This record gives sequence, structure tokens and C-alpha cells, in this order.
Amino acid sequence: MTAQRQLIVMRHAKAGELPGGPDVERALRPRGRRNASAAGRWLAERGFLPDLVLCSHARRARQTWQYVTAELSGDPAVINDRRLYDAGAADLVEILAETQPQVRSVMYVGHNPAAADLAETLTGGPVALPTAAIAVIELATAWAGLAEQAESAGELVASWTPQPES
Repeated sequence: MTAQRQLIVMRHAKAGELPGGPDVERALRPRGRRNASAAGRWLAERGFLPDLVLCSHARRARQTWQYVTAELSGDPAVINDRRLYDAGAADLVEILAETQPQVRSVMYVGHNPAAADLAETLTGGPVALPTAAIAVIELATAWAGLAEQAESAGELVASWTPQPES
């Protein structure tokens, strides 16, 4: 496969509970902040730098990106998109298809099961995405054509999962 585009799929880092509060306002736990920073270092060390970040508007996703980006060089465009909060994999594919053609690398920071389902749809196989995990997928299609060719349109080229706490 000749890669035209790169998609970095990241599930938000570990968040705490918010009893009685709205789910969208759950914040990262200390472990989540550490794992998000480690994820950013992993991306930077391997040169996986997005041109565009599509981030759920949920507090935990925005905080995850905040800790990731602190470890990266560059200044990608960031869109905090409300549609990503409740999106399923098919919705994510449609949203990705809206990406401008000049964008080569997109990073999605969001939620499961959509993140894992998206990675599985694009690669044709299961991809484990516990909190703060990353899947890097190379795509051989333009963003606009992704909706029609999503099934096995990509190849998993790298992944990262945080180390368990001791």
C-alpha cells in the first residue's frame, strides 16, 4: 500500500468520575495526565506529528490533547468538535471525509468504543485502545474518498499503550 494520508487515533487518557455531574465534564486523573504526556513523547520520538487535530469537546479529551501537545513540536490546527463526543465509527469516517485535501496527517482524540471501532474498520482487524492508547494508520485514499472506501482502507503501522502503574 502506498500511503497518501496518516490517521493517528487516540483514546482520551484516564479520567475520574464526576458523581452527579455531566459526563462531558469529567477531568483527567493524575495517571491520565502522566500517560498523555508519555503518549506525546512517544509521538514526538517517532515523528508522528499531525497537521490537524480533531478533538472531542469533552473535558478529558481536551486535557489529553493539552498534555500530548506539550511534548510535540509544531502547531497543528485543532478543532474541538461537539460531534465527536457521541460519534460512532461511521460518523467519524464521515467527519474525516470533510478534511481538506492538503492535510496529510490527522489526529483524532476521542472516546471508545468509537476509536477502537474506527481503527478496526480502517485496518480490517481488532485494535486494542485502552485509555491513552494510540493507533497510527496509513491510508491509501484521499480524505474525501474515505467514506466510500473505509472498509480496510488502511494499515496499522504503529501503536502505543501506556505502561501499567506499579
